[in-house]
Amino acid sequence: MAAFTEEQALIREQASAWALKESPVSQFRALRDAGGNAGFEQATWGAMIEMGWTGILVPEEYGGSDLGMLTFGLVLEQLGRQLTASPLLPSALAGASAMLLGGSAEQQGAMLPKIIDGTAILTLAVDEGTHHRPENTALEARASKGGFTLAGSKASVAEGSAATHFVVAARTAGTPGENDGISLFLLPADSVGVSRTPLNVLDSRDYANIQLDDVHVDADTLLGRLGGGLPLLQQVLDRARAGIAAEMLGTASQAFDMTLDYLKTREQFGSVIGSFQGLGHRAAGLFSAMEQTRSCVEAALQAIDTDADNSAELASLAKCRAGQFLYDMTNELIQMHGGIGMTDEFDAGLYLKRARALEASYGNRSYHRDRYARLLGF
Repeated sequence: MAAFTEEQALIREQASAWALKESPVSQFRALRDAGGNAGFEQATWGAMIEMGWTGILVPEEYGGSDLGMLTFGLVLEQLGRQLTASPLLPSALAGASAMLLGGSAEQQGAMLPKIIDGTAILTLAVDEGTHHRPENTALEARASKGGFTLAGSKASVAEGSAATHFVVAARTAGTPGENDGISLFLLPADSVGVSRTPLNVLDSRDYANIQLDDVHVDADTLLGRLGGGLPLLQQVLDRARAGIAAEMLGTASQAFDMTLDYLKTREQFGSVIGSFQGLGHRAAGLFSAMEQTRSCVEAALQAIDTDADNSAELASLAKCRAGQFLYDMTNELIQMHGGIGMTDEFDAGLYLKRARALEASYGNRSYHRDRYARLLGF
């Protein structure tokens, strides 16, 4: 476990106490049962904005606190424990990172304060199919009228219905599968030719397919270098991957705590079931896996904060390791609870569904195993 500063420890405690009291998993259950495509409660989002979490990555000159990725990860971990739904990660982490790493001074000045105060929700529109593969971008951006015309579609965009702006990966040259020729554009969601189709998804969050029918954008909406956007996109995605790994760690840690509490209280044959050697060994193995995952996640967050040369490898390692532990832990959550674990009234199913959705976000385990090996030269 990383050594936290006093400020980081206080923020972690604040996030833990707030999530448990103001946004417990029962609130998410109520949101799910209400139906619709809201994806999050406005009051919950407003409270996060008031606490300053939307400005954690943003420099003070734009109204942020510039506390870094590790601090952000500590907040996301606590929110993951309670399955708290919000645009915090898609907008204040991924969207803000796109602006910080690729935005011009004018773009940063226009967008970052709005991300902080919540008047803008900026999310990445990258994938075009069921598998995460940024280099397969096919959505076309043709030069026209002093700008570009965008045509194509994006699939399963996080907060796709609530977003006010998108960072769209488009192809200005080359063919799908090539690394060169990808450009990033800042696109207002209300632009003429943009349509959205909300999706009914496993974890009851806000995802939408986005269709762009000859959408015109000005030249000054380009983020970074024309045709050379993939390295920038991967850098932004690595921040999102490390952040979502922190959320996954929180979700899995809560599943572990729920399981451990059950092993300590459920009795069979006159003894608590945690005293049975087989179950005790399984719990010990899961605890070890949890601490290994924590080390990977915090190492990735710290590497991004220090701009380390191996931050890309560590981001993929963290996402893959968190994905594996969360997969195993949510399965064990249900198995060790037995029959009650299969009922909708018990929260285990909510954690399992969220786990499967998080696994696919920003690249699954298979993608990151392959990427990690390639980054290391294999």
